[in-house]
Amino acid sequence: MALIPVPYDPELVPGLNAFLANVEATPLVGDTIAHNRMHFTQLTPPVGQQIAGREVTAEERSILGPAGPLEITIIRPAEPRPYPVAGALSIHGGGMILGTRAFGTGEIIDYAERYGMVGISVEYRLAPESPGPAQGEDCYAALVWFAEHAEELGVDPERIIATGASAGGGLSAIVALMARDRQGPTLAGQLLNCPMLDDRNETVSSHQYDGIGAWDRNNNHTAWNAICGADRFTDRVSPYTAASRATDLANLPPAFIEVGAAEVFRDEAVDYATRIWAAGGQAELHVSAGGFHGFSGFAPDAEVSRAANAARESWLRRILGVS
Repeated sequence: MALIPVPYDPELVPGLNAFLANVEATPLVGDTIAHNRMHFTQLTPPVGQQIAGREVTAEERSILGPAGPLEITIIRPAEPRPYPVAGALSIHGGGMILGTRAFGTGEIIDYAERYGMVGISVEYRLAPESPGPAQGEDCYAALVWFAEHAEELGVDPERIIATGASAGGGLSAIVALMARDRQGPTLAGQLLNCPMLDDRNETVSSHQYDGIGAWDRNNNHTAWNAICGADRFTDRVSPYTAASRATDLANLPPAFIEVGAAEVFRDEAVDYATRIWAAGGQAELHVSAGGFHGFSGFAPDAEVSRAANAARESWLRRILGVS
């Protein structure tokens, strides 16, 4: 018997329809990844266009990554602060198979302009060319570089968060696990927006959105096959590839976890927050009624989106002391 999906908030439906028409026009299967990757990149404005008229600057830099040079974009406020500021490692979405670092600069442009923060967006390797945990390793390398160069960048190394949406949210969770396990940089927090956490794709919500909605169960299945290959569904999948595989969620930085009630990732996000609490950790969970995947970005003027954005900014102010 088919599961009945949670209905969408009516105010979000035009944004959902635009997402499906513009972003997901071609079904995502193994042999369309390259086509979808090209299309996705064409939809993402270059950084220079994104910062036009904004009170920020952008710098492209190449750093040493696990497999060679790793490209990053550094976003700073146009007027540098005379004191160390908060920092954000922004990790782009796209299922770990699509997207570029330019897709991850939007939020750190906002943070730089609004809060004077410095942000970095990282060009991590994509699957299937680079299976997991290559993506997490690249993002962690960017965090280590960020912390080591905090003074140069005018950043307080104790006030850096990892942040991202969808795959970027899942990778932010992975970076937090790596930093804990490797006694690496101390993250002030992890901002997990509609995070992609579990390769198994077998929750109730994943079945409710099978063939419908933004980033449906099929898309998720295609992406995890590319990331995990033959290891998928086995115990060989590392927590550094799929964060939900971690059995110990103790001693992690405070998490902000947000997700729509009407999307594939709802149940795995709720489970991740629940397990952080069970381990004695801090997690703030927001499940937005009728929200599709990425709703607050694609329908920002809807009331539910304004509430979601306000909750996220409240957490940032409390965790980072920005105003």
